[in-house]
Amino acid sequence: MLSDSIILKHIARQPKRAAGFKQLVRELGLRGDERRELDERLQKLVAGGALIQGDSDRYALPQPAADKNLVAGRLTMHRDGFGFVIPDAKSLSPSLKARLAGDIFIAPHLIGNAMHGDLVLVEISNVRPDGRAEGRIVRPVMRAHPTVVGIFHYGSRGGYVRPIDSKITQEIVIPAGMEFPPVTPVSSVVNEVGKTQPQRTQGAQRKKTSVDRVLGAEAARKTDWDDLEGVVVDIEITDWPSPTQNPRGRVIEILGREDDFGVDVEITIRKFHLPHHFPAGALEEAQDTASEIPARELERRRDFRGLPIVTIDGETARDFDDAVYVHMLPNGNFELQVHIADVAQYVTPGSALDQEARLRGTSVYFPDRAVPMLPLELSTDICSLRPQVERLVLSCVMEMDHRGEVVGYELCEGVIRSAERMTYTAVNAVLEGDAAARERYAPLAATFELMRDLALILNRKRERRGSIDFDLPEPVIEFDELGLMRSI
Repeated sequence: MLSDSIILKHIARQPKRAAGFKQLVRELGLRGDERRELDERLQKLVAGGALIQGDSDRYALPQPAADKNLVAGRLTMHRDGFGFVIPDAKSLSPSLKARLAGDIFIAPHLIGNAMHGDLVLVEISNVRPDGRAEGRIVRPVMRAHPTVVGIFHYGSRGGYVRPIDSKITQEIVIPAGMEFPPVTPVSSVVNEVGKTQPQRTQGAQRKKTSVDRVLGAEAARKTDWDDLEGVVVDIEITDWPSPTQNPRGRVIEILGREDDFGVDVEITIRKFHLPHHFPAGALEEAQDTASEIPARELERRRDFRGLPIVTIDGETARDFDDAVYVHMLPNGNFELQVHIADVAQYVTPGSALDQEARLRGTSVYFPDRAVPMLPLELSTDICSLRPQVERLVLSCVMEMDHRGEVVGYELCEGVIRSAERMTYTAVNAVLEGDAAARERYAPLAATFELMRDLALILNRKRERRGSIDFDLPEPVIEFDELGLMRSI
């Protein structure tokens, strides 16, 4: 199986410790989806500093340059036009490592065609006795921002975009005809939470609907624009800057006005280049996932469906991936069951879903929406432990004594049918004797009391081990109908 260590070891064996993408595909014997996985792993290795990407899709291990004054590093810009390069320690020669203290200052006229965030090659021109250094950028090695989000304006010679990130100091010129995204045929676009909505095609060639996004129930989405002055757009850079020319680009998305509800989150998603649209292959795999569990799969798993297992989350939780159950054993010990949604049953190694999940790494939550790691069909349906439906789980069944010590446990694949979707508020109401709550959850009240008893035992165990309990309220941000923060 392809892994980071296999890629790095293979490149290390090459002349000059560098290899091209096609060379790696050929020599590692990769086919089909394995090529995409290689590309994603290479990009992650570059982002993490384990590799440096050069021209013609060549990848090299970082190493001290032959010219002892050349250093690779990440450029961070100041709004006044100068910048600093944070050197990569692996690219420093021993002599420079001993002399250099901190970042390398780059004067505005020595930035060249680099932009904020780029991985660049720097020639150091001067190192002061205190270790502060100055230099010039020889060339960018890898671009950080193929797309930039900013405010569109009309000028005397056409349009331009002023980046919202103040560290991207240059305005991006938008040539005539590039102000609007190309017309999209009538189709469906799947947004970041998986909801499918139709897009309309405008009659004029320069008008189009903005790419579908979720703004919450209160938001009114504008889909056609005649005037982009002051509108937030996402652009693709087509020409990088030069000492005499600003970068140029084309609009690929129209997000809305900066003070519109939800646009601030849209800006954040694009500013940090969060993957928020699933590729067709991942969506197809998710949609092909059977909503019913095959009988043979149920037969081979341990059956917990007859037990009053529950999920317990906050009121605002969007997915339910763990469930619990506690009961007393004949010997007086507690049995604690913890069940976790078995995502691996549906996301198989090397699949398009697996590759996309590896690329995303995690779900990203915002106050009014989430950018999930997996499509809606999985994250909020078949892999969500919703009440009264059968779900596949990985289960840990633990026996605990009255000091909270685990005296035995078993790990297994299981199937559950959650009895209720509980909240912390509802469980506390039952435990505090609220009459309505105890009537509503009467079949579960005894189980919740056992959970409380075991929780108190585990808390005492933590205290014996020296743990400090910070009982702090969890902040909840409240918004008004216009999307403005009302309180915390």
